[in-house]
Amino acid sequence: MKIYLVLIIMSILLEAEMLQRVQIVMGTFISIQINKKYHKKIDEGFKIVKAVDNSLSTFKSTSIISMLNKNTIAKLDALSYEALFLSKQYYKDTDGYFNIAIGKITKDLYRFGGNERLVDEKSLSASHIDFLALDFDKAQAHIPSDMKLDLGGMGKGFAIDKVSEYFIQEGVDKAIVSASGDIRCLQRCSIGVQDPFSEGILVHFRTLKQNSGITTSGNYNRYIKDKTHNHLLNPKTKHSQQNFASITLVGDMKSSALDAYATAVSVMPKDKAYRFLDALDVAYIVVEVDGKTVLKNSDFFELE
Repeated sequence: MKIYLVLIIMSILLEAEMLQRVQIVMGTFISIQINKKYHKKIDEGFKIVKAVDNSLSTFKSTSIISMLNKNTIAKLDALSYEALFLSKQYYKDTDGYFNIAIGKITKDLYRFGGNERLVDEKSLSASHIDFLALDFDKAQAHIPSDMKLDLGGMGKGFAIDKVSEYFIQEGVDKAIVSASGDIRCLQRCSIGVQDPFSEGILVHFRTLKQNSGITTSGNYNRYIKDKTHNHLLNPKTKHSQQNFASITLVGDMKSSALDAYATAVSVMPKDKAYRFLDALDVAYIVVEVDGKTVLKNSDFFELE
């Protein structure tokens, strides 16, 4: 549910010992920066991202999730099973505000990422988005015929996790993997968060821990006609959220979790959103739609 060109802009200067490559995968720019002595690992990193895309994409007709959406049943590979397993956990963690069953609305009705259109209230009300109707095990998954899945709210973070895990396993000491609004820094790095109301940078900070994740979710880069019809849909009401312009999370948990939690918080009622954030072990930068900025720092970053 997050396909932006740029939501977080890395302000780190490419050091002499670092090599960077960029490819278009998962509908966005995937960037990998890595210590030059590990340059042969970059190709494997992009292979991992493409494997995740081939498993979780709703745009590729041959992906496992697309086949599940089409046929209501599909065999799972290790990646799709893990992504569904994590999505179930994130659904529970967020009291249902992270819900991959939202695909009936995002894919069939609004058609985000395709031939986008506005949706009437009757169609929204009738859409089936009950996550608990999803049935899966390590071998296969099954959904009702009137339901579809959309893993866009955690897919890019999941891909970043898989690449970062591979790099760490291979002994890589310096790498930055980014996919639109999701970034993983194996070393400390400097980040610039985009101002949702301009082309400028809202705030610069430097991460304080090794292997930190940063994710931003916002309503300002993807909408139909106007921002009242943005892609961040509250699964409880089936309508676009109107409270937050952007939410940035920084922490050392999985990037898929940061991705999912940022998506969920974006569509929660305001009071619930802040209670949820304050209960997480993360730092955050929240920009409300009226421009109010709320920043909670911790041990994860320092302002520059």
